[in-house]
Amino acid sequence: MSSPHQSVPPAKSSHTAPEGSDTGGGSAATVIRIPRLAFLGVFILFMCVFFMFVGWPAGLWWMLLIPVAVSVWVLRTQTTVSEGGLDLRTVFRSRHLDWSQLKGVRIPKRGYVRADLVDGTEVKLPAVSYDRVRDLAIASQGRIPDPYAVPPGDAGSAKSGDASAAGADTDSAKSDDAVASTTDADVTETDDADAAVTDSGAQGTTDNAGTDRDKGEAASAAADDDASGKDSNKQ
Repeated sequence: MSSPHQSVPPAKSSHTAPEGSDTGGGSAATVIRIPRLAFLGVFILFMCVFFMFVGWPAGLWWMLLIPVAVSVWVLRTQTTVSEGGLDLRTVFRSRHLDWSQLKGVRIPKRGYVRADLVDGTEVKLPAVSYDRVRDLAIASQGRIPDPYAVPPGDAGSAKSGDASAAGADTDSAKSDDAVASTTDADVTETDDADAAVTDSGAQGTTDNAGTDRDKGEAASAAADDDASGKDSNKQ
């Protein structure tokens, strides 16, 4: 039995949303919005405008509305992903898209991601840039495929390709080593043959020089003998 001062929690009704849910579904919604770091740029813009406003308040008072408008844009622009679909919100309007209306997404070169609808039209997803597509795919629980994910088959093919490339590089390295070894052997044999020919040429030159020297000595001895014979005849 509770006392009159003890608080009693209210009974749950069929209209009470489950805990942890923003949309009344079974799971919480994911909100993709402009990073709050953008307010730093808003502050810098305000300071620039403020200095201009101080110079001529009567004529430039309207410039103070620029940072205010940018702040409203940062706060309002967002895309909410839930079990019920996508809730798109911009500065001036909001729109809800059921998952049955969505056919796919398109990533342009500039701007936000576009949602392709089954009726042939496309809708811009506020605050969802190309670097937030993965967050969108995860929040959709597979309803929107992740364009950056690598399929298992492609991953196996990539691994096989890497292995084949590594084997080809190894074979190429072995072939290069074999060619280098053969080239070194040929160069060594050529150097040895050249050295042998050089030694033979040097030896032949030395022998020829010795023979010429012997011939010269013999000629000198013969000349001396002839001179001695002539002297004897004179006497």
